[in-house]
Amino acid sequence: KVDRQALPVPDSAGLVRGRAFTPPRTPIEALVADTWAQVLGLDQISVQDNFFEVGGHSLVATQVVSRLRDTFAIEFPLHQLFESPTVAGLAGFIESSRAVPDAPSLPTTITPAERNGPLPLSFAQQRLWFLDMLAPDSSFYNIPAAMYLRGSLSVTTVARSLNEIVRRHETLRTTFALVDDEPVQVIAPYRPRPLPVVDLQGLPPARRQAAAQQLVDEEAARPFVLSQGPLIRFAWLRIAPTEQVLLVNMHHIISDGWSVTLFERELDALYHAYEQGQPSPLPELPIQYADFALWQQQWLQGAGLAHQMQYWRTQLADLPTLALPTDYPRPPAQTFRGAAHSFVIPTETAAALRAVARAEGVTLFMLLLTAFQILLARYSGQEDVVVGTPIANRNRFETEGLIGFFVNTLVLRTDLSGHPSFRQLLRRVRAMTLAAYDHQDLPFEKLVQELQPERDLSRNPLFQVMFTFDLGYGNGGETRAEVTTDPVAVDLHVTKFDLTLAMGDDAGVLVGDIEYNIDLFAADTIARIAAHWQHLLTAIVEQPRAPFTQLPLLPPAETQQILFAWNE
Repeated sequence: KVDRQALPVPDSAGLVRGRAFTPPRTPIEALVADTWAQVLGLDQISVQDNFFEVGGHSLVATQVVSRLRDTFAIEFPLHQLFESPTVAGLAGFIESSRAVPDAPSLPTTITPAERNGPLPLSFAQQRLWFLDMLAPDSSFYNIPAAMYLRGSLSVTTVARSLNEIVRRHETLRTTFALVDDEPVQVIAPYRPRPLPVVDLQGLPPARRQAAAQQLVDEEAARPFVLSQGPLIRFAWLRIAPTEQVLLVNMHHIISDGWSVTLFERELDALYHAYEQGQPSPLPELPIQYADFALWQQQWLQGAGLAHQMQYWRTQLADLPTLALPTDYPRPPAQTFRGAAHSFVIPTETAAALRAVARAEGVTLFMLLLTAFQILLARYSGQEDVVVGTPIANRNRFETEGLIGFFVNTLVLRTDLSGHPSFRQLLRRVRAMTLAAYDHQDLPFEKLVQELQPERDLSRNPLFQVMFTFDLGYGNGGETRAEVTTDPVAVDLHVTKFDLTLAMGDDAGVLVGDIEYNIDLFAADTIARIAAHWQHLLTAIVEQPRAPFTQLPLLPPAETQQILFAWNE
């Protein structure tokens, strides 16, 4: 039975916004409300609206905080938005912060740097550059993206749009060289590039899709040369007069997931402006990625590094190794050979999970992370569980519009001791996650460098299991001006970790993939883990007050099978 006391009345946009509207009453409330409206895409915000009930989540919370930090010139920890999730509450925090004479100073603004000397790499770029030196012929860090386009499109306008994006973003014209034994960024001047066109219309219609997929997979697996570039490649695959595939492949050292989404948005805006005879609607960028890299190197040399490092030293002291049972002996060195198992969470369960998250004042990410750490604890028998998670690391307004390698990795460690209920454990995870968010500026690469964990070629440093939650999962089926866009699947058959649970919200449907190393786990084992994960989520909805150790993992059919085998 579902614990009805744990669930609020299911809401919709109309119900949530149905409360009495209270307009901003002070200039500070007006600025906060305007910031929310811009980020959330809403026309108006009541000062009593709850940020997380009107479309807010962790990612846009970061954007709101970065804007308010700039607007009011105060230090603004991310957890404050969770503690004061209304316009009125945030305005009160801002007023009190501005009244404190010794409040923490704002980190220096990122400004354009001179291009008259060597440009350093960011910390994340340094690590990828080093890994590329170890395996220069690898496609492991390629980020391929292919879009299947239906409609009448001008390849000339597409090429013009792609070139404008390359002109705008220096990172797409960047290569890497050694100067005085140190890697540096080398930014090439902008020169238009032709868009290679592959015409598949000469093939029989039944073979064209397969031929296009083969070309996509081949390009995805083709290595980049960091010292030569270009580190972004395009191709236009013509399948039929109104069917085509745009293939874009970038190296991770100049891009990340946020960048891919930004690239697609800029391409859409530019194409439709050019087709209508209009100039580019995109404003010039205030800074470039090289400016961020230089700022990061300078900022982390002082008190910024010391403050962040102290938190992580304490949080990650005596870090355990997660001892998940594997089907095969662990190879002496990581193989990165991967596969994936996909699943969909039933609609009723997904709706109930969202309701529990609202009732407990957490994001869906926090709830699913708690559940995943329970699953890992049950499988490993450990009460101290560590997973990694990516974070956009775009917590400064200047970086939101840049294509580049910003994404950082957070190490999330949870203490599951004392037989807490799910709700009690959820509160622990909420506090731990918010603290990690407040200390997200320290690059993972710098953290590893400072902590110096024992080197083990068979494992990643600090953690072996990753959890991700993507609010733009799928990102397909879009239609504009009689052009329909769908993503083309690209499977590189690689995995960076022992296990990755990748959950996503696809137009309100909770979907997931378990990516796994095939040299550690068998496919049927992963299928069972996926079934146990889904059954655990159902149990959480039904018994949120039960000790987590008592939440059932086994579906009824598997329980009966085990009992039958035992009785035999």
